[in-house]
Amino acid sequence: MKEAEFKSLQDVFGPVIASYSRQQAIEDGVLIDVTPTAREAGFVLPVAVSHAAWCDCVAWTERDNRLQVYQDESGRLWDVLFMAFYAINATSDSGDRLTYALYRVPKDGHSTEAEEVSLKLVVGPGDAGEPVVTIMLPNEV
Repeated sequence: MKEAEFKSLQDVFGPVIASYSRQQAIEDGVLIDVTPTAREAGFVLPVAVSHAAWCDCVAWTERDNRLQVYQDESGRLWDVLFMAFYAINATSDSGDRLTYALYRVPKDGHSTEAEEVSLKLVVGPGDAGEPVVTIMLPNEV
C-alpha cells in the first residue's frame, strides 16, 4: 500500500484497542480542571492539575489548619497557577514542557514552614487536538 493510499490512522495502525480521554480523566478525578481560576491567573488555554499534584500542593482541610498552619485550597491553587504563569513568562525555552519551583507547606500533619517542590507543566493536545495545559509532579507522564 503506497503512502497516498492511506485514508486514516486506522489504515496504518489498525483499530483502536482502548482510549482514555482528558474529559474522562477529569470525570474520574485523575485530573482536576482548574480552568476558571487559571484564566484569572492569565492563562488562555484550559488547565488541569493531576490528582497527585493537587494532593501535594493544593489540598488543605480545616484539620490541616488545626494541626499545621492556616491556609486554604483557593490560595494554594493560586500559588500553583501564578508560579506556573510566571515560569512560562520568564523562560526563553519554546518547548512543550517546563519544570518550575513552588514553595508550599507540605501536608504532613506537623509542618508550618513552606518547602520547595518542583512541578512540571506540559502543553499537549486535548480531546479534539486543541492545546491544553496539564500541571503535574515531575515523575508523572
